[in-house]
Amino acid sequence: MLLTIPPEEEPREFTHILTDYNGVLAVDGVLLREAREGILRAVESFSVHVATADTFGTVRGQLEGLPVILQVLSSEGPQDEAKLELLRALGSERTVAIGNGRNDALMLKEAGLGICVMGREGAAVATLINADIVVGSIGDAFELLLNAERVKATLRN
Repeated sequence: MLLTIPPEEEPREFTHILTDYNGVLAVDGVLLREAREGILRAVESFSVHVATADTFGTVRGQLEGLPVILQVLSSEGPQDEAKLELLRALGSERTVAIGNGRNDALMLKEAGLGICVMGREGAAVATLINADIVVGSIGDAFELLLNAERVKATLRN
Protein backbone atom coordinates (compact mmCIF):
# COMPACT_ATOMS: atom_id res chain seq x y z
CA MET A 1 0.00 0.00 0.00
CA LEU A 2 1.29 3.46 -0.83
CA LEU A 3 1.39 5.87 2.08
CA THR A 4 2.92 9.33 2.10
CA ILE A 5 4.92 9.77 5.31
CA PRO A 6 5.36 12.59 6.01
CA PRO A 7 2.74 13.99 3.64
CA GLU A 8 5.19 16.45 2.09
CA GLU A 9 7.39 13.64 0.71
CA GLU A 10 6.97 11.13 -2.10
CA PRO A 11 4.71 8.16 -1.32
CA ARG A 12 6.41 5.03 0.01
CA GLU A 13 5.29 1.46 -0.47
CA PHE A 14 4.48 -0.33 2.77
CA THR A 15 4.30 -4.09 2.44
CA HIS A 16 4.31 -5.43 6.01
CA ILE A 17 2.56 -4.95 9.33
CA LEU A 18 4.45 -6.14 12.42
CA THR A 19 2.22 -6.15 15.46
CA ASP A 20 2.29 -7.20 19.08
CA TYR A 21 -0.45 -9.55 20.29
CA ASN A 22 -1.52 -8.94 23.90
CA GLY A 23 -2.85 -5.44 24.48
CA VAL A 24 -3.07 -4.80 20.75
CA LEU A 25 -4.80 -7.69 18.97
CA ALA A 26 -5.99 -9.39 22.16
CA VAL A 27 -7.07 -8.70 25.72
CA ASP A 28 -6.12 -11.29 28.34
CA GLY A 29 -4.99 -13.62 25.56
CA VAL A 30 -8.30 -13.55 23.66
CA LEU A 31 -8.25 -12.21 20.11
CA LEU A 32 -10.52 -9.19 19.67
CA ARG A 33 -13.22 -9.44 17.00
CA GLU A 34 -12.11 -6.14 15.47
CA ALA A 35 -8.56 -7.53 15.25
CA ARG A 36 -9.73 -10.63 13.37
CA GLU A 37 -11.77 -8.49 10.96
CA GLY A 38 -8.91 -6.01 10.53
CA ILE A 39 -6.38 -8.73 9.76
CA LEU A 40 -8.66 -10.25 7.13
CA ARG A 41 -8.96 -6.86 5.43
CA ALA A 42 -5.30 -5.88 5.86
CA VAL A 43 -3.90 -9.03 4.20
CA GLU A 44 -5.25 -7.76 0.90
CA SER A 45 -2.54 -5.03 1.02
CA PHE A 46 0.04 -6.21 3.58
CA SER A 47 1.68 -9.32 4.94
CA VAL A 48 0.76 -9.42 8.64
CA HIS A 49 3.35 -10.55 11.18
CA VAL A 50 2.59 -11.09 14.88
CA ALA A 51 5.44 -11.06 17.44
CA THR A 52 4.62 -12.02 21.00
CA ALA A 53 5.95 -13.69 24.12
CA ASP A 54 2.45 -15.24 24.41
CA THR A 55 1.96 -14.36 28.07
CA PHE A 56 -1.32 -16.29 28.28
CA GLY A 57 -0.30 -19.23 26.07
CA THR A 58 -3.26 -18.73 23.73
CA VAL A 59 -1.86 -17.10 20.60
CA ARG A 60 -1.58 -20.19 18.39
CA GLY A 61 -5.17 -21.23 19.01
CA GLN A 62 -6.52 -17.69 18.75
CA LEU A 63 -4.79 -16.98 15.42
CA GLU A 64 -5.52 -20.41 13.91
CA GLY A 65 -6.85 -20.09 10.38
CA LEU A 66 -5.82 -16.45 10.01
CA PRO A 67 -3.30 -15.54 7.29
CA VAL A 68 -0.60 -14.22 9.64
CA ILE A 69 3.05 -15.07 10.21
CA LEU A 70 3.49 -15.78 13.91
CA GLN A 71 6.73 -15.40 15.84
CA VAL A 72 6.54 -16.52 19.47
CA LEU A 73 9.45 -14.90 21.29
CA SER A 74 11.39 -16.46 24.11
CA SER A 75 10.55 -15.13 27.54
CA GLU A 76 14.33 -15.14 28.12
CA GLY A 77 16.30 -12.14 26.92
CA PRO A 78 15.24 -8.72 25.72
CA GLN A 79 12.02 -8.91 23.74
CA ASP A 80 12.37 -5.33 22.53
CA GLU A 81 15.60 -6.28 20.72
CA ALA A 82 13.99 -9.43 19.28
CA LYS A 83 11.11 -7.37 17.86
CA LEU A 84 13.56 -4.83 16.47
CA GLU A 85 15.47 -7.64 14.70
CA LEU A 86 12.22 -8.90 13.16
CA LEU A 87 11.41 -5.39 11.97
CA ARG A 88 14.83 -5.01 10.37
CA ALA A 89 14.53 -8.40 8.67
CA LEU A 90 11.26 -7.26 7.08
CA GLY A 91 12.71 -3.88 6.12
CA SER A 92 12.08 -1.09 8.59
CA GLU A 93 11.12 1.49 5.97
CA ARG A 94 8.51 -0.81 4.37
CA THR A 95 6.93 -1.90 7.65
CA VAL A 96 4.16 -0.50 9.82
CA ALA A 97 4.77 -1.47 13.47
CA ILE A 98 1.88 -1.61 15.92
CA GLY A 99 2.28 -2.02 19.66
CA ASN A 100 1.49 -0.76 23.13
CA GLY A 101 4.02 -2.24 25.54
CA ARG A 102 7.44 -1.08 26.57
CA ASN A 103 8.97 -3.91 24.54
CA ASP A 104 7.40 -2.37 21.41
CA ALA A 105 9.03 1.07 21.76
CA LEU A 106 12.15 0.33 19.69
CA MET A 107 10.27 -1.19 16.77
CA LEU A 108 7.80 1.72 16.67
CA LYS A 109 10.66 4.21 16.67
CA GLU A 110 12.50 2.56 13.75
CA ALA A 111 9.52 1.50 11.64
CA GLY A 112 8.53 3.41 8.56
CA LEU A 113 5.31 4.08 10.46
CA GLY A 114 4.82 3.37 14.16
CA ILE A 115 1.32 3.13 15.62
CA CYS A 116 0.66 2.90 19.35
CA VAL A 117 -2.66 1.36 20.39
CA MET A 118 -3.98 2.86 23.62
CA GLY A 119 -6.50 0.15 24.40
CA ARG A 120 -7.86 -1.41 27.58
CA GLU A 121 -4.37 -2.52 28.65
CA GLY A 122 -3.01 1.02 28.32
CA ALA A 123 0.32 1.89 26.74
CA ALA A 124 3.86 2.41 27.94
CA VAL A 125 5.00 6.03 27.87
CA ALA A 126 8.16 5.12 25.93
CA THR A 127 6.00 3.52 23.26
CA LEU A 128 3.72 6.55 23.06
CA ILE A 129 6.75 8.80 22.62
CA ASN A 130 8.23 6.61 19.87
CA ALA A 131 5.00 6.31 17.88
CA ASP A 132 4.11 8.41 14.85
CA ILE A 133 0.41 7.96 15.54
CA VAL A 134 -1.60 6.94 18.63
CA VAL A 135 -5.04 5.32 18.24
CA GLY A 136 -7.67 4.06 20.65
CA SER A 137 -8.06 0.51 19.31
CA ILE A 138 -6.67 -1.99 16.84
CA GLY A 139 -9.78 -1.45 14.76
CA ASP A 140 -8.86 2.24 14.51
CA ALA A 141 -5.31 1.28 13.47
CA PHE A 142 -6.51 -1.00 10.66
CA GLU A 143 -9.04 1.60 9.49
CA LEU A 144 -6.28 4.21 9.40
CA LEU A 145 -4.00 1.99 7.31
CA LEU A 146 -6.74 1.07 4.88
CA ASN A 147 -7.63 4.75 4.36
CA ALA A 148 -4.34 6.37 3.39
CA GLU A 149 -5.80 9.89 3.41
CA ARG A 150 -6.32 9.56 7.18
CA VAL A 151 -2.61 8.92 7.67
CA LYS A 152 -1.86 11.93 5.51
CA ALA A 153 -4.23 14.13 7.51
CA THR A 154 -2.81 12.98 10.83
CA LEU A 155 0.86 13.49 9.89
CA ARG A 156 0.52 16.72 7.93
CA ASN A 157 2.69 19.63 9.12
